[in-house]
Amino acid sequence: MANLVNLESVSKSYGIRPLLDGVSLGVAEGDRIGVVGLNGGGKTTLLEVLAGLEPPDDGRVSRARDLRMAVVTQRTELAEGATVRQVVIDPLGHEADHEWASDSRVRGVLDGLGLTGYGLDASTSSMSGGERRRVALAAALIQELDLLVLDEPTNHLDVEGVRWLAEHLLARRTALVVVTHDRWFLDTVCGRTWEVTGGRVEQYEGGYADWVFARAERARLAETLEERRRNLARKELAWLRRGAPARTSKPRYRIEAAEALIADVPAPRDTVELLSFAKRRLGRTVLELEDVSLHLGERALLDHVTWRVGPGDRIGLVGVNGSGKTTLLRLLAGDLEPDGGHRVEGKTVRLAHLTQELHDLDPALRVLEAVEEVARRVTLGKLELTASSLAERFGFPGNRQWTPIGDLSGGERRRLQLARLLMSEPNVLLLDEPTNDLDIDTLQQLEDLLDAWPGTLVVVSHDRYLVERVCDTVVALMGDGKVRNLPGGIEEYLRRRDEQRAAPATGPAQPKTVSNATERRAAQKELARLERRLESLSKREKELHEALALAATNPERLLELDAELRAVVADKDEVEASWLEAAERAE
Repeated sequence: MANLVNLESVSKSYGIRPLLDGVSLGVAEGDRIGVVGLNGGGKTTLLEVLAGLEPPDDGRVSRARDLRMAVVTQRTELAEGATVRQVVIDPLGHEADHEWASDSRVRGVLDGLGLTGYGLDASTSSMSGGERRRVALAAALIQELDLLVLDEPTNHLDVEGVRWLAEHLLARRTALVVVTHDRWFLDTVCGRTWEVTGGRVEQYEGGYADWVFARAERARLAETLEERRRNLARKELAWLRRGAPARTSKPRYRIEAAEALIADVPAPRDTVELLSFAKRRLGRTVLELEDVSLHLGERALLDHVTWRVGPGDRIGLVGVNGSGKTTLLRLLAGDLEPDGGHRVEGKTVRLAHLTQELHDLDPALRVLEAVEEVARRVTLGKLELTASSLAERFGFPGNRQWTPIGDLSGGERRRLQLARLLMSEPNVLLLDEPTNDLDIDTLQQLEDLLDAWPGTLVVVSHDRYLVERVCDTVVALMGDGKVRNLPGGIEEYLRRRDEQRAAPATGPAQPKTVSNATERRAAQKELARLERRLESLSKREKELHEALALAATNPERLLELDAELRAVVADKDEVEASWLEAAERAE
């Protein structure tokens, strides 16, 4: 296949810092390339040089003649006062509305990106930054192109929008170069991965899972990466191979060697142990909403909802944009009063709430000072960390810890906000889109901390990978004012959303259009998860019986073990009931 763009010995620096140093690579017809790397490491610079938005300092960039290319970066700006029609429709050259309306590709893009409800004459000037990004993305996606260059296209999309974008790109023959930290999207869409690191671009075959395997194998062979990075890659491998073995569809590397790295790595977290610890710290009552209602204008976001969040619960909260996810978190946090009903908070609750807004801090304060302002040391489960080591985990190495807050980027301030939150040693965490502005390495560090964190967790996120990794249950706001538990996780949520969209077209009397095979797959996935949980609970139950026999002469220890055993048996009964329900759906 012919190359569309070639970079030959390209270098690019800002100040004295080289972001690209002698980089040579090419994009061929039909390539779908994911670009990963640390924040500030040169990913966006690589895209802008490749697309011709920035000239290289040295080297050569060549493009195929008559190359049809569209670029949407985080710096893409729309004309002041432009309408959706002017940005998206007018460039197509249609003279009448019926011409574009009869184009299924245009209608599909507008609907898939959630722009249909705005109206074509809506001004982009009155839209939020995320909405303008979606308009710019729509303008690129409706074109017939040879190459599409995208920078963080999933940032302002919900779970459903990310799935639609992945399916849309897979259905096209257009070559793609995309910077994203969404690992599910990388695995689903991309056939190659570029890692921008230290001014170089390392190239790998496959998506995210294949990149993790290849990077861990490189670390094993080279033995030069620092121990912290190697250990983190080993834990990520353990998750990929045990938690979701089907993620890697391209086993091009020496998987046997990679698996040797994780032979002695424990599971990402011991759910039973963490749940038991959480119950001892939190008691029975954590956060409860009793018959709560809340309205936005005439629309009921919550309609007589009763929902209990218990000790050790790890909940992923999903829903379409505007369904009330952030509002529900604010209700749980006590920042918002309901129109009806009431909120109950346990006496031992120490709550921390990560909002999407950045808190104002003294711009002269240094990063380390801002973290130590909360505490100098923190215990997160079995981990004991200093303020400095926690800051390093969130992407602030030693020299960067003395940077004034006023000099930090938006993404760095977000990371600092997370570090300060965890330094307060909460036992209940409410996280609203915690992955925004985090690179993949920092995401791995966050997941590593949450894996070992023994408290109650409620996460709102469009990042499917994070939700599946750190949460045990998924609940959804479907737009009907209720909070719905989804045993089948995000797959079940997407299936239900498909049913909702199909319902108006088919009418209420029509049968559901989702295939039995789809339902069975979701149920079988849930069965596998529940079986792993049952195995873990049964093992812990056996251990507790043995410990009770050994502690026969220690009344205090007997009481502690007996309380934990009752909790384990109760959990096991709940899981068995859920297993029976899932088994019926799988038949």
